[in-house]
Amino acid sequence: MKQLAIVLMMALTLVSCTNNEETTIAEGSLEANQVIVSAEGNGRIVSFEAVEGSLVAKGQVLGEIDHQQLLLQRKQLLASQKRVESQKPDVQVQLAPLQDQLATAKTEQERITRLFKADAASQKQLDDINAQVRTMSSQLAAQRLSLEQSVQSIESELASLSFQIAQLDDQIAKCAITSPIDGVLLTSYALAGEFTSIGRALFTVADLEHVYLRAYISADQLTTFKLGDTVTVAVDYGASEKKFYTGTLSWISEKAEFTPKTVQTRDERATLVYAIKVSLVNDGYLKLGMYGAIVEGK
Repeated sequence: MKQLAIVLMMALTLVSCTNNEETTIAEGSLEANQVIVSAEGNGRIVSFEAVEGSLVAKGQVLGEIDHQQLLLQRKQLLASQKRVESQKPDVQVQLAPLQDQLATAKTEQERITRLFKADAASQKQLDDINAQVRTMSSQLAAQRLSLEQSVQSIESELASLSFQIAQLDDQIAKCAITSPIDGVLLTSYALAGEFTSIGRALFTVADLEHVYLRAYISADQLTTFKLGDTVTVAVDYGASEKKFYTGTLSWISEKAEFTPKTVQTRDERATLVYAIKVSLVNDGYLKLGMYGAIVEGK
């Protein structure tokens, strides 16, 4: 009886331990959104303080590409802009003499017209003053049109110069090497003093505050998962140490794929799986590449 009691206690203990163990649903590794920052300008890297492992903020300046020639071009364009601006005519000032002459002629025209009606002026005098007013009016209109066209031409040239200055400002701004996101600088690919060109990779930065577990589920498991589900993720911290996190299923692949890709047997190639991502909030302990698993019963 004593032996039977011991056996029963051991069996109960085993069942209890089995019930407390979690069941693994899917496995994978931790990843994060990584951005490879490339140079947006050509020239020598004047300064570069991309320290691997350092925290960086969005918009933080980490270096600078030489842009002295761009600054000189900008100064030249500003000088040209000032010169062209000085050539812009003041329409009202330049038309003022002709307007005064036309006003005087019209006053004389009115006087001679009154005299002509009173038989105190001849027809020739009236015809002459009328012709004079018409001529001066035509001259004023032609001068106004010429000045307005000159103003439009100069304003077009000034607009073109403004666009060129804006382009240089954009190129100068792109010579500043900045981080596009808040995160951790993972890898640096350049040093101060090196020559770089547009498109060359300079460093990689990752958002480690928001990591995700990339795992794979079978087609049969698709019916048990939907976007927005809350799941438990067990992350390995060593041979036997685990830590559990609550995550959100944020992505399910629309296409199936074969896994593992390195296995070429017919049975393995016939296994279709779907990639998923579980978003996790990093408590400071999660690192890229760590092994994790979606579990239940925990």
